[in-house]
Amino acid sequence: MIGSIIPSSPALRKKMLENIDFSKSSVIVEFGPGTGVFTRQLHKKINKDSLLLVFELHKPFYERLKQEFSEYDNIKIINDSAEKVREYLAHYEKEGADIIISSLPLANFKKDLTTNILEAANNSLKEKGYYIQFQYSLKSKKLLQQVFSLVSIKYVAINIPPAFVYLCQKK
Repeated sequence: MIGSIIPSSPALRKKMLENIDFSKSSVIVEFGPGTGVFTRQLHKKINKDSLLLVFELHKPFYERLKQEFSEYDNIKIINDSAEKVREYLAHYEKEGADIIISSLPLANFKKDLTTNILEAANNSLKEKGYYIQFQYSLKSKKLLQQVFSLVSIKYVAINIPPAFVYLCQKK
């Protein structure tokens, strides 16, 4: 459930967010925020009328994030599986997400769960939407290429451990 005991480095945070045009992104989803390293960066950059849905299953992290972001009406902290992203988009009357950012440790999951999450993400993105995922290995590359139409990879050496950022576009 937890991918790393060390928060993501500033270099990884920068690489994960560098392809997002926040002026054109009205719905952003985050999978697996953990302690909220990316959530805080997203909060600083999103428009006040944008919606940020944050999916965290680990109850202590969820509680901490829920408390931290409780005063922001446009940030919804959700204690549920990323597989249910479509249901929550519908609940908030959103057609789809412009961007999905994921810190989920896909390599730690069973293949069926990983496939379900990635397909839910692809089905939840608007046309030409992006799914941005970081991992500590290239193990998920083939699966990401099966689900998304475009997959590019950037290496981030300045992180413990070093990481790969996948930029994937909706099929």
